[in-house]
Amino acid sequence: MMAASEVSRTRAWLMAARPQTLPAGASPVVVGTGLALHDGVFAPAAALAALVGALLIQIGTNFANDYYDAVRGADTADREGFERVTQSGLIPPARVKRAMWATFGLAVLVGTSLVYVGGVPILVVGLASVASGIAYTGGPWPFGYKGLGDLFVFVFFGLVAVTGTYYVQAAAALPGVGPFPLWVPGGTLPAAAVAASLPAAGLSTAILLVNNIRDLETDRAAGKRTLAVVIGYRWSRVEFVALVGMAYVVPVLFAVDPRFGPPALAPLATLPLAVRVGRTVLTRTGGDALNPALERVGQLLFAHSALFALGLAAPAVI
Repeated sequence: MMAASEVSRTRAWLMAARPQTLPAGASPVVVGTGLALHDGVFAPAAALAALVGALLIQIGTNFANDYYDAVRGADTADREGFERVTQSGLIPPARVKRAMWATFGLAVLVGTSLVYVGGVPILVVGLASVASGIAYTGGPWPFGYKGLGDLFVFVFFGLVAVTGTYYVQAAAALPGVGPFPLWVPGGTLPAAAVAASLPAAGLSTAILLVNNIRDLETDRAAGKRTLAVVIGYRWSRVEFVALVGMAYVVPVLFAVDPRFGPPALAPLATLPLAVRVGRTVLTRTGGDALNPALERVGQLLFAHSALFALGLAAPAVI
């Protein structure tokens, strides 16, 4: 553990924000924008607002996890993960909590423009995303401690983030869609957007899963019942293979659709990286191996999402 005197204030806040996790916030927006380009509904202002909002929610969730895991006693000196600033005393708990609320407040502020475009559906999704970011480890019933963290990430950092990004652009670009719709206007949420969200959902969840496999023993000792604690090492690794495997099946399904064709196979270029990191996750449990693996899964998520977005957009822009 680092002494507080050895870490600058800027570095401590960067540690709290955990920039290595930001691909989980940006990648779904990239995929949703790629599909929007394909369908001719790309709206740059809405896409940018979605990106900034997603990153702020990711950072706010990181602050919340840092704070609540420390005050609940889940972060201990035995933890093998990246340094947590609240537990290690680098930043006072009250300041981390204020930063959490300020970051979520900024996310809500940015989201007001999206609510104007997307109406009630985006209002509900945005508030639910913020509330879930806090309730993951905070509140009276933290669902990250109840084995539901994987489902939260799959839904909000995959399904909701990709489809929401597509939806706000389509609502902004399609004629006949006025401001603040009360429900989802026709043509703004196609089935392809839901299907395209599955790789980002799977790989985002895989990031959390690697984290939870690494922390399985210390989480169990602290009473934090992640899904990895509930199902153990073997089935956690089965889950990892299923999540990553899904990320490579979906592009194949898009490729056989004549609307998208072979360019949708671009994410398969990342398969060697997936195999390398998979070998580590399937055989190791310590932080010395899984901390680098955690970062590599983040890199895999972003590379896969960027290539998938390019593949989806290619038929329309080339």
